[in-house]
Amino acid sequence: MHPFKSIKKYLNTYLPFMRSGIQTAMIYRTNFIAFFFGSIVYCLVMYYIWFAVYSSSGEGMINGFTMTDMTVFLFITALTNFLTDSDGSYDVGEEVKDGNIAMRLIKPVGFHSTFLFTEIGWKLLIFSMIFAPVVIGVEIYKFHAYGGFAFDITSFLLYLLSMVMSYLFSFYMNVCFGFMAFFLKNLWGFNIIKSGILRFVSGAVVPLALMPDGLRKVLEWMPFSSLCYTPVMIYMGKYSGGEIALHLAIQFGWVIGFYLISKFILSTALRHVSVQGG
Repeated sequence: MHPFKSIKKYLNTYLPFMRSGIQTAMIYRTNFIAFFFGSIVYCLVMYYIWFAVYSSSGEGMINGFTMTDMTVFLFITALTNFLTDSDGSYDVGEEVKDGNIAMRLIKPVGFHSTFLFTEIGWKLLIFSMIFAPVVIGVEIYKFHAYGGFAFDITSFLLYLLSMVMSYLFSFYMNVCFGFMAFFLKNLWGFNIIKSGILRFVSGAVVPLALMPDGLRKVLEWMPFSSLCYTPVMIYMGKYSGGEIALHLAIQFGWVIGFYLISKFILSTALRHVSVQGG
């Protein structure tokens, strides 16, 4: 089959799942708005915490981060985390628990792709609503803080590329975690523990640059820095050209790795299917 025909067939199969994701996001838009404003409140709380840290330290810069840098980091991290976080583990776990996983498995479509395109649908809606306002707000803040225009289009485009890979990695990692539901049946508590750990090791709470050197080097090579820290550092211009290439390569490698792991776990887990609702 001609490659373009294959792509067209693939898109015709999965675009309805994307539209379903958009419709779902519109139905539950109140939850989205509440979560978004909750993220803004979190950023403000973290801002005042770091403001107190910098004020009490008497230092204008800590490990290469000024207070202005930290402010940009907080808001771009929240935006990146909001757009790249995946509900794959929750969705798979819930379908195993209530038995709907059986209906999904008998459909003539790819198991991963149905979840992926559904998520992409509502991510696109979120992106269209909040991305530009937040980035514009951050750039206005940088303009006033630095006394001049500090937007770099190359860093911005590389940030978008890194963010796409961050989302794909997040999706496949969470799907792998969600497959635990085939064995544990309920992942609610484990999801809470996982989210808390990931926020720390991904550099979303404390920049990895502020951690002890040994811990920082380990975390930068582990997959979790790909979730948030890497794209944010690229946006802020904290990486040189060689470092950007290295970290993008690391991200790409982890995306492929977790994709293959998810396929393997799925084939193994299907031999142990036992759903509570089915």
